[in-house]
Parts: sequence; structure tokens; C-alpha cells
Amino acid sequence: MTTAAAVSTTYLELSQEGGGAHKFYEVTVDGKVVTVRYGRIGAAGQIQTTTFPTAEKARAAAAKKVGEKVRKGYAPAVRGQRAPRAVTRRQVSSAPSTARAVAPVLWRLSTGSAAFGIHVDDEHCWVGNQAGDVYTLGHDGSVLARFSLPDGVKCLVADDFWIYAGCDDGKVYDLSSKLPFAAYDIAADVDIFWLDIHEGILNVSDRAGRLTVIDHEDEHQWARRSQGEHAWMVRADDRAVYHGHLTGVTAYAPDGSGELWHTATKGSVLFGWQEDDAVYAGTGHRVVQRLSKATGAIEATYHCDGAVYSCATSPGGRFVFAGDAASSVYCFDRDGTRLWKLGTGGGSALSMQYRDERLYLVTTDGSLVCVDASETAISAAQQGTVPVARDVKLAAALPTYAPATAVAAVATVDRAPSGAVVVECVQEGGRLRVHVVSEGYDASWNVQFPRAIRQPGARYVVDALHPAASGFYRVRGDIRRLL
Repeated sequence: MTTAAAVSTTYLELSQEGGGAHKFYEVTVDGKVVTVRYGRIGAAGQIQTTTFPTAEKARAAAAKKVGEKVRKGYAPAVRGQRAPRAVTRRQVSSAPSTARAVAPVLWRLSTGSAAFGIHVDDEHCWVGNQAGDVYTLGHDGSVLARFSLPDGVKCLVADDFWIYAGCDDGKVYDLSSKLPFAAYDIAADVDIFWLDIHEGILNVSDRAGRLTVIDHEDEHQWARRSQGEHAWMVRADDRAVYHGHLTGVTAYAPDGSGELWHTATKGSVLFGWQEDDAVYAGTGHRVVQRLSKATGAIEATYHCDGAVYSCATSPGGRFVFAGDAASSVYCFDRDGTRLWKLGTGGGSALSMQYRDERLYLVTTDGSLVCVDASETAISAAQQGTVPVARDVKLAAALPTYAPATAVAAVATVDRAPSGAVVVECVQEGGRLRVHVVSEGYDASWNVQFPRAIRQPGARYVVDALHPAASGFYRVRGDIRRLL
């Protein structure tokens, strides 16, 4: 049995200003066993344990690991002295609607907590709330599944096939397969307000008005501090990252090489939306403004009767929708003419999305609301005729999925789905990378892969790999450990 005196622990931290690293590295030697724990300051971190032939070799290996980290800038520290992640809960008020009529709500799901995240695609609706719940629904309102995440959901974003939830614990979870995985881990000094992901590159806006960019390997790329604080908007495409904050919208080159333009908006930006050639900023001064992506010029202004909490458009920006602080939703034509204003029948819309003549809202009372936005339904609502909204009930046996830190194993590739791809985790320059083993792929490209399940030398089977424009592969579908 090892005595307490034989156990030694070295704890190091690396903390940089301006959105840089904020990490810890801890090495414990217990006889022949070396345990390494590492991660973001304030988080539990990941653990690796190695057993050596002798206690002397264990101590030598531990000293080597510590020396490598010190040369990279880590320094001895006292665990717990640096504060864990700061979390700002969005404080919003919601007054009764001043609209003369109520929107034609088809169905409504109460999630039990204020909801900020929404995404609607061809098959599903997604809603995430401050309790860490993400529900997946059909377009008819039927609840299909629930993801239970460790902290409040700030927002839901889509990047092609992949769906991500940004949470108050500083992690971004990939919800695209049956079990959610932590795909990104944001530095503890970044108080997350909003995020967007484009081609696997994560863009984070925060309380300080800073924009932080993280690549597909969860490694910090660059950061910029904009002219205003409280950055509730970030949107990205191939041309730029569009950052909305207290004083307006700033566009940056995707590689961080410089500012492309800055436009002062009418009021502080509280929400952002984008189409191919324009970004839309909802502001505290009761307007949505459409800005040219190329120049930043304000092309149109859409006037509401209260501070704008959210906005969205129909495809191509033909119609522009907005939700204000007084539980009302609006529709405008492209040029700014108000077509209608209706009450939500509940709280104010904190996020929204339009799809196939339906407007989906998540509200201050924690509801996901589906509104029939067809011309016929809106005309009838303006005359006082609306359908009876169906209250969606959660099934008692609703499947619930929590984040995974391990995966199921298969004995042979033959037992994996047809066409599955084999990848391998390898050590490269002190980092764990994942490369493709199967033929027909570029073996020099990295594979974006959950860090929590990476083990040196391990092989995994994935359903499919898709190439990203910047030269790496992204996993689609389930992941299994190959025995």
C-alpha cells in the first residue's frame, strides 16, 4: 500500500489576458502511477493515468511532463485562487402586448424555464432553456427527445448538418448524434453572450464586447475587442464575422487580420440575423436595421414599438420579423413597411425563426410557440379569429440523453454500419490528434473529434466523415470504440 508521504502533486496554470489560454495542468505521482489532470480553469478537466515499471521511472516521467509545461509558459499556482467562469444570466422584462389582436398560435410547449435557443430544420424543431434542457420536436409539436445538459443553454446554432448548444458551463455541445458530446471548451475568462459556428470554426461574443475565435481542434485562434460591451450578436460566413454590441455592428476578416467595417446602429444591438448579402440587427431603440455585408451601409430600418429582443427573415429577406419587449411580434416587407403586429399570447420572443409559413418563437415564459404566419391565418387573426392553441405535453417515457464521456465498443469493423470509417487517435507534438485510417481519405487531415473520448492509440468507427473547406474532416453520426 502506498503511504500518503509517497504521493506528490504539482499544480500549474497558464492564464493569458485578451481571450487567450486559461488552463491548468496537474501531475500526481503515487508510487508507480502518474495521474495527469488538465483542462480549463474552473472545470473538472480530463484525466489520464499511466503505470510505470518502477516508482523512479514514474517520478522521472512526471518531472518531464512538468518541465514541458513550464517551458510553454505554465507556472506553479494554488488551485482555486483564480475565479471560475463568470456567467451572466440575461435579464429581460416582458410587458403585456399592446397589439389589438393575438397571433394564430398552432401549438405551444412549456419548457419550464426561460428559453433563448431555437433552431428549425427540415425535420425537427429544437428549443433550449436556462435549465439546460434541449427538446427536439416534430413540426406538428410532438416531442421526440430531450437532451439534459449540465448548465443553462445560451443559444442553439446550426452549421450545415450539425446542431450545437452553447452552455453557461463554457462548453459547446454537438447534438447531431444520439448522444451529445462536448465539441468546444471556451476559456473561463470569456463570459459567453452568444456564439455562431461556420465550417467548424467557433465565434464567441461576450459581455466585455470581445469576439473570440476557436478552431475545429478547440484551439484559440484570435480575439478582438470591439468598441462596445454587451455583445449579443455574432454571425459568420466565408467573408467575415459580424459582431453586434453596445455601439453597433463591426465586421472582421475571418482570419482576424483586421476590421472590415464598423457601423453605428440606432441603439445597442440585442440580437442578430443574417442572409446571404445582409445582416439584421435588432436594437434597444425599437428598430431592426438591415446592413450590407459588403460595406456595412444601413439599407433599411424596420420600426417597432418596443426594444427588439429578436428578429428573423423569410428566405432572401422578403419578409422581416421582429419580437419586442412587450410580447408582440411584427412582420415587415423588405423595404420596411409594417404589414402586421400581433400579440404572442404569452411572453416576449427572445429568439425566433421562420420556416414554411410558420414563425417559431421561444419566449420569456419558457415556451416554444409555433405561429401560423400564412397570409390567410394572419388576416383571420387580425379580424379576431384564431385557432385554439394546442398545449404540447411531455411524454412520461420521453428519451433523455446526457453528454457522453465514453462510447460503446464494437469488436470488428464488420459489426459497424455499412460504409463506416475507421479513425485513429495519435500523439503529435504533445497533442492528441485524430486521423483517418480507412482508404479514400487524406490521412494528413485532422478529424474534429470529441476530446473527452480521445485515447492515444485507440481506433474508432464513425458513420461518416465530411470534409470542411479549411482542410479537416467532421464526424457525422455515431462514434464507436474499435476493440
